[in-house]
Amino acid sequence: MVTINDIAKQAGVAKSTVSRYLNGGSVSQKTKEKLGLIVAETGYIPNTFAQSLKAKKTAIIGTIIPRLDSYSANEVLISIDEGLRKKNFQLLITNTNQNSEREIESIYSLASQKVAGILLFATVITEAHKKAIADVGIPVILLGQQAEDLYSIVHDEYDAGFKIGKYATHLGHKNFLYLNVFEADVAVGQLRKKGVLDALKETKDSTVKMIEISFTFEKAYQQVLEVLPSVKASYIICATDNIALAVLKAAHQLKLEIPDVFSLSGFGGYQITTVVSPTITTVKYAYQELGQIAVKNLLLLLEGSTIPKKTVLKNKLIKNESTKKWN
Repeated sequence: MVTINDIAKQAGVAKSTVSRYLNGGSVSQKTKEKLGLIVAETGYIPNTFAQSLKAKKTAIIGTIIPRLDSYSANEVLISIDEGLRKKNFQLLITNTNQNSEREIESIYSLASQKVAGILLFATVITEAHKKAIADVGIPVILLGQQAEDLYSIVHDEYDAGFKIGKYATHLGHKNFLYLNVFEADVAVGQLRKKGVLDALKETKDSTVKMIEISFTFEKAYQQVLEVLPSVKASYIICATDNIALAVLKAAHQLKLEIPDVFSLSGFGGYQITTVVSPTITTVKYAYQELGQIAVKNLLLLLEGSTIPKKTVLKNKLIKNESTKKWN
């Protein structure tokens, strides 16, 4: 592996000269051209982390994610990583297992590691979150959640919920089961749910039963196995595709045919919803676009530029085999 020492020896200059060149410091034009050729020929890749530790302004972005098995977070992370690499930034990822206290600890921890900024996939936003963000004094952007006076990039959760609710009633369904997540989650537990319920209310005589379900697939599956045998609804709306997949597995286990016994839909647009049978009706979210905007906005903040406090992304209803008309 080529080092700064190797570059310096080959160029016949001091190591400090190579370091200044790599960090954009003052180097003569002749030396700059010579070093540029050597770096290109050797394929030298600077150690961004080591450089950042010495610099006042680092080239590392911290990202706090809720779960390692989150499809949505991983899709956004792929886009973020790609965008940051193009701008010569590195990504440092911290997992919190949906623990809000660990989220707060991670904000302080990443700041102590001199990251330039933080992209936070928060489960909830508490006063402690707001205090931590104010304390660290570096740019922080919320992804998927929003809070007053904080920068955020969110999906149009209400619209997504309304789309599913409207589609379900259009198919003639009146008896619904809504499998929701914990209410403290504003984006999914509140806004998405409100969109669904408001759409369902537009149809007279519609009834909705609500049950809180885990985000994680295995826990959701175990919960649904107990729920499904007594379900009377003709349409089950799941707050996430993960929950919808758990319902699909449980229905198969219990020999309940979808959509003949009940229709099923989720939210997210996970790729696996197009692979299973029946394919699952869902609302597809713009995960890659979210990552692209997150990188763009954070780098603008680092440059001292102004960005919108809140950016809202559109979504799209995807009609698949798990839903049908109800007579």
